[in-house]
Amino acid sequence: MARQVKMTGRAFPLFDIAFLILQKPERYSIRLVVEKNAQGQPAQPMFVCALDETVWLSEEEAVAHVLQKHFATFYQAERTATEPPKGVYTFVGQCDLSGVVLGPPNHHDYQNQLRKLHADRFSRMPFEVYKSRVKIVRDEAVVKQWVEDQSWKTQYICLNVPEPLTLPNREEVEKHFRTTHKDTIIKPVETQIISGVACRSLRGGLSRVVMELLADQRRFPMQIATALSQSFAHNGLHFFKVNKTVTHVAVARPAYLDLETTPVSEGVRRIVDFINAHPKCNRRKLIEALVPSPAPTPIPVAPAEGEASLATPSAAEPTTEQAAMAGDLHWLVHQGHVIEFANGLLETAKKPLPRPPKSEAKPVAVVPPAAPAPTPIEAPITEATAPAGQPVAEDASSAAPEAAPTSPAAARI
Repeated sequence: MARQVKMTGRAFPLFDIAFLILQKPERYSIRLVVEKNAQGQPAQPMFVCALDETVWLSEEEAVAHVLQKHFATFYQAERTATEPPKGVYTFVGQCDLSGVVLGPPNHHDYQNQLRKLHADRFSRMPFEVYKSRVKIVRDEAVVKQWVEDQSWKTQYICLNVPEPLTLPNREEVEKHFRTTHKDTIIKPVETQIISGVACRSLRGGLSRVVMELLADQRRFPMQIATALSQSFAHNGLHFFKVNKTVTHVAVARPAYLDLETTPVSEGVRRIVDFINAHPKCNRRKLIEALVPSPAPTPIPVAPAEGEASLATPSAAEPTTEQAAMAGDLHWLVHQGHVIEFANGLLETAKKPLPRPPKSEAKPVAVVPPAAPAPTPIEAPITEATAPAGQPVAEDASSAAPEAAPTSPAAARI
């Protein structure tokens, strides 16, 4: 963006650029910072998954995310045939909320499956309330599907470990991940920068915080404008306000060109006079008015059989005079004497207003004493005891303290 401002020489509204950045998430990033309490401890910890740079507010959420999205990186599921459950079953229990078939209530593993599903998906609901949401299904197809599922045994082979290891169930898989891989994959951080695209994958409270931040910036993008101003200034650009309200960024600040006292070429003088005489003109109107383009020369075209002869005008190229005038305008813009706005309008820099003259101090009449005064005791003159109109001696003990420096947060462009 800074390179485009330098190449075009145009002045762009700073906040319009900020709104342009907010239109697409790949144009910005967000920095998340953990706040600390009075004891220096994080008020809310933050964790990052090293596999995909996702951010989480709890270690449990991060572990669940890795085992769901990156399970194949650490473990491989292997199904082997086993004996089907013995007995005749005519009905099974099924979770009404998730549709998961838990098995017959009189099966030995029914209670384990019930409590596991409650802990994994519905832990916020009281167990007795969740238990009441389990329905009895007597459909033969559902019962048959449960029997077939129980005829297979799933084991998990550990990957990326020095020695071969097989785990019997998902509970053991989670324990193994926590003891072997967690500290390497999931790390607590205090600061993390994520892209605008990655913000869409945030979940829970962190997602709400980021969405509120983006909504505030879309109403008034002060943070983005501040970051842009610092970056533009680092790249050698300058800032000024139009009508003391709208901040613009350009290659130079407006600098008034006094044609009466500054020797300039005739081309520069003509450009400045034309812009002053024609408000809201643009580059094309300026060049066409001062050095108009010659009429295009038609190029004869050989007619086809049975068709009339046609002539196509050649593309007009800038003349030497137009190129010279464009060079003069380029110099005026980059010196700040002429402002070319983002919409193409041209305007000359205004003459600065004269400063008001400083008021002179009025002399104070000194009345001589009627009788000779006694010899005074020498003491420093302070502001309270000094006669009006006389300077006050600056003393280290009586001088007023210097004003505190302005905070960067209070700075204005």
